[in-house]
Amino acid sequence: MRPTTWHSTGDLDEFLTRAGDFLRSRPDLHTVVLTVTEGLRTRGLDAYGDQAPSFGLLEEDGQVCGAYFRTPPHRLYLTPLTAARADSLAAHLQDLGRSVPGVGAEAATAADFAEAWRRRTGATPVPHSRQRLYRLGTLTVPRPVPEGRARIAEEGDRELLARWFAQFSKDVGESQSMRAESWADARLAYDGAVLWESPEGTPVSLAGLTPLVAGQIRVAPVYTPAPLRARGYAGAATVEVSRLARERGAEEVLLFTDLANPTSNGLYQRIGYRPVADFAVYDFQGQSSS
Repeated sequence: MRPTTWHSTGDLDEFLTRAGDFLRSRPDLHTVVLTVTEGLRTRGLDAYGDQAPSFGLLEEDGQVCGAYFRTPPHRLYLTPLTAARADSLAAHLQDLGRSVPGVGAEAATAADFAEAWRRRTGATPVPHSRQRLYRLGTLTVPRPVPEGRARIAEEGDRELLARWFAQFSKDVGESQSMRAESWADARLAYDGAVLWESPEGTPVSLAGLTPLVAGQIRVAPVYTPAPLRARGYAGAATVEVSRLARERGAEEVLLFTDLANPTSNGLYQRIGYRPVADFAVYDFQGQSSS
């Protein structure tokens, strides 16, 4: 049996030094780890909460082959793992006495870890959501294009950005992964939000994008207020933010969709996004959220 060792740390620099090459080896499947750790590196804890994050990596024969992070009180997030490796992580975290309120990962990995955690702790895994990761191929503008234009959000849009981000988080059933105001400030700092506005100049839809890390940019979030949906605004905003990502040098432009929403999945495929992998999120009943 090959030597397998999980290493846990609260030191982000140590984690990135040891796991960086592994994370960059698959920037598509590791997009969430790459972007969250970049946010922590550049903006600190204020970006995601006020509790210390934790990180971990798996080494076999001296090579990193898996990683995780958690920014409390949020769920554990994993890179793809085999069932045996997911079980070894569950054992490692149990030995450390760690609280795990839930898990998000590539679908098979999430299911394997959820089952391993159930066996070891008696927790009940409850499916929260199923997602699909897409990669942009040939960018295509869906017709008809709604009237209006795209523009990069500016400082005067800060309150709107924060409000829409908070509403987006509520709509998808998630606690905000970062404070709405901090999210808005971060996006404004690197021109990371595009607004589609009506001919009268009223913003009607938002599409954000993450910073360029390891050659990838992820489109997130895409939000249109409920009364303004089904008018093509989200598609128009997504096209423009996808074009902007390419202009900024992204070799891979990525986005996640909720598999329970066939409308958005159909829209992104018409724009030119193609499936990469399915992901899943589970909550663990009876677990502490600390």
